[in-house]
Amino acid sequence: MRLLLVSDTHLPKRAKELPAPLLAEIPRADVVLHAGDWVDTATLDLLEGRSRRLVGVYGNNDGPALRARLPEVARADLGGLRFGVVHETGSAQGRERRCAARFPDLDVLVFGHSHIPWDTTADTGLRLLNPGSPTDRRRQPHCTYMTAEVTGGRLAEVALHRLARR
Repeated sequence: MRLLLVSDTHLPKRAKELPAPLLAEIPRADVVLHAGDWVDTATLDLLEGRSRRLVGVYGNNDGPALRARLPEVARADLGGLRFGVVHETGSAQGRERRCAARFPDLDVLVFGHSHIPWDTTADTGLRLLNPGSPTDRRRQPHCTYMTAEVTGGRLAEVALHRLARR
């Protein structure tokens, strides 16, 4: 099972459209996971229309229209792994411990908000993944997104993809 992980698209404030390499990944993915801060409903409509399956949440920059359509926390069993998606997880310090306590029933937590790519594992085995942002790099050298594979009930081939600067 191929996954596409994205967060913090911030359209149309940070970019006019999603980058072409990210759009090209959508039909290749069995599931797209979006960790919030869509900002516009058009991006949600686009991903819903192009994805085989979309698992998404709202973020702190998402208004009433998006909050009416998306949960704060989403959960999905994907290939034998228990995934969760949430926008905010708090500060980097103590993140693994906090998330493991908040989500003891998950194997993988996808989150956003910081625009900083993140890939760590808590002592409990919870894998935490932040794909960064494909449209707003903030203090990072590149805009980013992630892909991953779920094979035999295991998460594999987690890759951070850097996008060319605009």
